[in-house]
Amino acid sequence: MTGTLLRIEGLTARYGTVQVLHGVDLEIGSDEIVALLGPNGAGKTTLLRALSRVVSSRGRMVFDGTDISSWSGARTATSGVGHVPEGRGTFVDLTVDENLRLGALARPRELKSTAGADLDMVYETFPVLQDMRRRTAGLLSGGQQQMLAVGRALMARPRLLLIDEPSLGLAPIVTRQLFDVLAQIRRRWSVSLLIAEQNARLSLEIADRAVVLAKGQVAVSGSAEELGYGDAVRRAYLGVANDEEGGKGAGR
Repeated sequence: MTGTLLRIEGLTARYGTVQVLHGVDLEIGSDEIVALLGPNGAGKTTLLRALSRVVSSRGRMVFDGTDISSWSGARTATSGVGHVPEGRGTFVDLTVDENLRLGALARPRELKSTAGADLDMVYETFPVLQDMRRRTAGLLSGGQQQMLAVGRALMARPRLLLIDEPSLGLAPIVTRQLFDVLAQIRRRWSVSLLIAEQNARLSLEIADRAVVLAKGQVAVSGSAEELGYGDAVRRAYLGVANDEEGGKGAGR
């Protein structure tokens, strides 16, 4: 890490009486990609929601040197934390261009004047969206909608982008194309990414580090290379039995 962008300490979260996160500690560096892995029910989605302040949580969260533990979701979003939720959340009755322009509403005030240039850069990043800019989002394929969701989040100019299950429902070839673009986004947009993903192998290919959740706690963390080639860790936490079974069992 070249510098810590986000640090969370002792993060807990619950839905009603059910506690999902149990004291999570995590750091994300500037311009870093971190894969968030773990079995179904481990708390990955809840962690992303807690970081974007859309679920109630406790613990200390420091973003870019500022304690944001008590911030609202809206303030967090306009301060540089973007979130692409599971299921994409596109506005299906609006056009691609309208969806992207809505994303710009969460830009910091000092960056409002550069929204047009960033819109052009989103279209350069996802050329297929350029070709379909007048089409309503509901008519796009699943892969195109996922690209639109990422593009809309980028329009807010986040410094940290949280992405939940980007490969959900996508064909393998489309998933590969999407992850190739995610790796490029880190460099092109100078943004850190925290990616919760069921395809462990693909996540580890583009990530610098990985964090494995189990039962709402950090079970293991380390470099992507260490986790990718550590057989014991892969069997225990990722559900990967051998080199031919990438990603099975690493889910929500």
